[in-house]
Amino acid sequence: MVNPRREVEILLEEKIRQQRKQARPPKRPRRYKTSVRKAANYVVLDFETTGFRSGADRIIQIGAVKYMNHEKVGTFETLVNPKRHISPRITQLTGITNEAVKYAPMIDNVIGELIGFIGDLPIVAHNASFDMGFLYAIEEVYGIPIPEYTVIDTIQLSQKVITETPDHKLTTLSRYLKLEHDAHDAVGDCLVTAKLYQHCLSVIS
Repeated sequence: MVNPRREVEILLEEKIRQQRKQARPPKRPRRYKTSVRKAANYVVLDFETTGFRSGADRIIQIGAVKYMNHEKVGTFETLVNPKRHISPRITQLTGITNEAVKYAPMIDNVIGELIGFIGDLPIVAHNASFDMGFLYAIEEVYGIPIPEYTVIDTIQLSQKVITETPDHKLTTLSRYLKLEHDAHDAVGDCLVTAKLYQHCLSVIS
């Protein structure tokens, strides 16, 4: 026979479990395909954002650089008005101020141009889950369809190729490879990511 007090405790524990389960945000299905194939034609993508939570935070800068046969052939770059305050911490990190984005276009006005720029090329990004999370959050927030892209993550490639560094942050790897790096600028990060990708391919080859 179950002690009535214990029965109440069991019911409370179950209630708490259910509340926690309901409080958890649903896990977003991955909308892109990861790849480790060697691509000669690709678009390197990078976002600067108001924070680090896709769906909750917003994009404030887009950088995308197109490569054909590993040669740079085009650049897409724009500031984005997030319609929210940019914190001093983010301004210190990126150099992007509230004043700088005041008259910039909003994301729903520029995302179509970015999609057109990428076309059907694979995307190369460093720590790709971050950038792709923000990209697909646009679909959730604004209802704008985002294609299913093939994505190559240079953080995964560099972990296999470069074992001498204490970590695989882009700034660490750029120092290791002795690359000029305008860090936390979207296009600056794209240019270094492209060189990192090409370095990894040259080692793997």
